[in-house]
Amino acid sequence: MRPIRRPDAVLVQAVIAGALSFAHLHDLAAAAGQSGWKAWAYPVSVDLLLVAAWHRLRTSRAAGEPARSAWTWFMVALAASLGANVATAGLLDLGHVPAWLRILVAGWPALAFLGGTLLVHSPGHPAVAEQAEPDTAAEQPPAVEAVIPPPRP
Repeated sequence: MRPIRRPDAVLVQAVIAGALSFAHLHDLAAAAGQSGWKAWAYPVSVDLLLVAAWHRLRTSRAAGEPARSAWTWFMVALAASLGANVATAGLLDLGHVPAWLRILVAGWPALAFLGGTLLVHSPGHPAVAEQAEPDTAAEQPPAVEAVIPPPRP
């Protein structure tokens, strides 16, 4: 007899919350003037920055390194996500989005790119730490010397 698989309640809740948050981010981006694929890319960008920051938090903690930068970018992305959720809950007239919010939405891609780049390419990140220095102790002779025979006496 096959075991009965039950869905994990926390996973189901996370999927629902993620879908709602994604929709709120999309709606806010669309109301702020981002149309078509750009309105859909906005929530992907916010969520990916959250994931990248969370990943960096975990790897920094595991390595015993400070995680201030990761916490900063996590909070920036969380503020963007939470802000969109609250704004679309009726506190903001999506038909008349204020100019400052349009500026924030339009500027988000550059901010997210900066955050993601700093998270991945800063010292201590596993991808950066794995790049080892070349081993100079075991020097090989240049290829030219190996091909040209030594002069005869």
